[in-house]
Amino acid sequence: MLCQICGKNPATVHFTEIHDNKMSEIHVCERCAEEKGLQTVPAKQTFDIAELIAGMVDGMTATEEERVGHVQCPRCGLLYSAFKETGRLGCAECYTAFQFQLRPLLRRIHGDTRHKGKVPSRDGEGASRSRHVQRLYDELHRAVEREEFERAAEIRDEIKRVETGTTVGRTTAEPSP
Repeated sequence: MLCQICGKNPATVHFTEIHDNKMSEIHVCERCAEEKGLQTVPAKQTFDIAELIAGMVDGMTATEEERVGHVQCPRCGLLYSAFKETGRLGCAECYTAFQFQLRPLLRRIHGDTRHKGKVPSRDGEGASRSRHVQRLYDELHRAVEREEFERAAEIRDEIKRVETGTTVGRTTAEPSP
């Protein structure tokens, strides 16, 4: 994308303005941004997600720190206290090793511990059905743990209906005795 002012240089500075519920964008090169007096963020003020996460983890009390500071990832050996200082995990296994400490942090950052992004329109129904079935399996597991077997049977039947694509009102014909 070229600068919208000079039309020569690549646009590297992007501004978005919302005024009276109307959004306008301007894309300019650094030289034109400086000439027009548009403020840019200095390089030393860049956003660092690791620093943000480390800062959010600092909200733990001393007793919580004593309890979780010695938790260690079995794969890479990273201590939770080291994650707390840097805001960076060592490997994919760290998510499992630190899951109890990360859940509240993720909930605070994202509002939930499960990603709920947009679904591509070409497979939206299939993906939606898969998520629904996964939620039902999770609910089934919890019902069995609580020994709520009647509820678990209802959930099992609902899973079958969703997986086969039948509606709730329709029942399958059973063979006569």
